[in-house]
Amino acid sequence: MSAYQTPSSAVDETADPMAHVEALIREAARSILEQLLSAEVDEYLGRARYERGAPFRGYRNGYAREREIGMGTWSLPVRAPRVAGTPADAPRFRSAILPRRRYWTRSAQSLFVALYLEGLSSGDFEPVFRHLLGERAPLSPNTILRLKDEWQAEYEAWRARPLPGRYAYIWADGIYLDAGLEPEAACLLVVLGARDDGRKELLALELGYRESRESWAAVLRSLRDRGMAAPRLAVGDGALGLWAALVDVYPTTEHQRCWNHRITNILDRLPARLAPEARRRLQRIVGATSRAACEAARDEVLAWFRRLDQRAAAETLLRDWDDFTRFYDYPIEHWRHLRTSNPVESIFAGVRLRTRVVGRTRRRDNAVYLVFKLIDRLSLNWASLAGEPELLRLVVEGARFEDGILVSPPSPEKEVPAA
Repeated sequence: MSAYQTPSSAVDETADPMAHVEALIREAARSILEQLLSAEVDEYLGRARYERGAPFRGYRNGYAREREIGMGTWSLPVRAPRVAGTPADAPRFRSAILPRRRYWTRSAQSLFVALYLEGLSSGDFEPVFRHLLGERAPLSPNTILRLKDEWQAEYEAWRARPLPGRYAYIWADGIYLDAGLEPEAACLLVVLGARDDGRKELLALELGYRESRESWAAVLRSLRDRGMAAPRLAVGDGALGLWAALVDVYPTTEHQRCWNHRITNILDRLPARLAPEARRRLQRIVGATSRAACEAARDEVLAWFRRLDQRAAAETLLRDWDDFTRFYDYPIEHWRHLRTSNPVESIFAGVRLRTRVVGRTRRRDNAVYLVFKLIDRLSLNWASLAGEPELLRLVVEGARFEDGILVSPPSPEKEVPAA
């Protein structure tokens, strides 16, 4: 019996009838791996064991110390063959199948990443994976940390990629994370885009200084310089830095303010006893099916505020009014996507649900890499915008809509406005 074989008597088949089958499969996998390693040495030396005649490149020199190799959710004991006596003018033998200091296959590393991003901290790995892989598994909390450099490289390549696609809408928001050793929370400036095929795409994820005009302008200039033409509409909250930067970088892009933020701002200026009724009346404004109906509902709420002497709430409702009703100039199928910045906020709801990133990172840049990897994974489940993709192409090409209905298709010769 091989030193690696698991005798059938050592398996408690009453506990798990499949345990014996699993042991046999593990042994078969180990045997195949050893055969592959032996064949790799044969190829390097140019001869099989005990053969002579090929140019001398060294000789077999037993085996390295046994080590456990993680493969998927299994762990296999392996002894790598060694080669000695290599001439000085010949390359040294290096196994491509079993590199030095590699204790996990790529599939096992991918499993680590997936579970880490689902909420396991690096300290959680040892008990979890020892249960899955056995007590001899080569585990270390540093396993996941060694992947940080790979995540950083992926992020840097992503943020420098060309953006030749056309985007009908963008959503922008600043998300604060309690990461890093600085006293102020880190601010991530996030831009999400709607392509002309209906898919959503993360366009920017950058550390910024709060939500200043300069920080937002740097993010938008990066998008422009990498080829992104001016989107038709930008959706965001009341952060003044974003809107000032848009005027500088994408002056043709229209502005749509987030109604959820505006309702919150209005309620903050009202007594708590009025909040439920005020919210109901404000939702009636947001849900109006035409601009005229929206303005009529607004006037009713303004009259109610004035009767109650709530001037601050009335002034807040009227401020920048036109920027709250731009969505009526776009397809009715898209209104629910355009009235709020929820597409960005829902992304970070998923981030916070799946991993407590803020508690894991002492450096802000590491927090960015972790958030990027998590969003990249979550993006696989993002829903496309409602309606047919043709609607987005019409928007990109400059079609005009009134109260959500197409009134003027784009001219064939009309080009997308440049930034």
